[in-house]
Amino acid sequence: AFLGALFIGCKLHYYKIVKNSFYGYPKEWFPSVSATIGDRYPGRSVFQVFIALTCPPRLLLHAFWYVLLAKATPAKAKALFWVGFLRTWTCGGWVYVTSGDDHDVHDVMMISYMLLTLPYMILLIGNGDKSLFTHNVRKLALNKRRRKWVCSLFFGTIVPLVYYFIQHKVHRVPGAYTTYAFFEWALIIFDLMFDSLAMVEFQALDLAILPAKADELRN
Repeated sequence: AFLGALFIGCKLHYYKIVKNSFYGYPKEWFPSVSATIGDRYPGRSVFQVFIALTCPPRLLLHAFWYVLLAKATPAKAKALFWVGFLRTWTCGGWVYVTSGDDHDVHDVMMISYMLLTLPYMILLIGNGDKSLFTHNVRKLALNKRRRKWVCSLFFGTIVPLVYYFIQHKVHRVPGAYTTYAFFEWALIIFDLMFDSLAMVEFQALDLAILPAKADELRN
């Protein structure tokens, strides 16, 4: 979804999406996430269609984590599910209400998403290896370390992100928004990397659709 919007935006509206309220090309030469996904048609529509297709897998991700952890840590499994659900909902808020539509709503949803990411990642790091169905301790320990690294990269990126945003917005430094954009895109990458690590724990699950038993069919 993000790469499709970035490709279309750069192909059709490059000079428009790299331009901000202070500078344009060549001082600013790479688009921010917000400009890429929300400012121009058809990039915005392509992004919204593809991001909608990711919603069912995202909700299944939370459901599968609950199945894996419910017996071992029922309270934390419920907390992880609801934090993940709310995080998905707030993601829809900043995706479908862009800064051009309503700047305040977009920012509130984006900040809420970032705040929910902290407990979401902490809960997964602390409990992802607690499942009663998984027994490969070495793999789980390695994956836990990976999660810690990606989590550190995600939240570590926020510091320079805020710094360069201030440089752009307050001090109006040329090129600062382009640097900010790179850190903004890095957050997307680290976010996806964190959830992709679930492939290790999910090896303990089999998802199957089976026919009903003969007696149930007769009833």
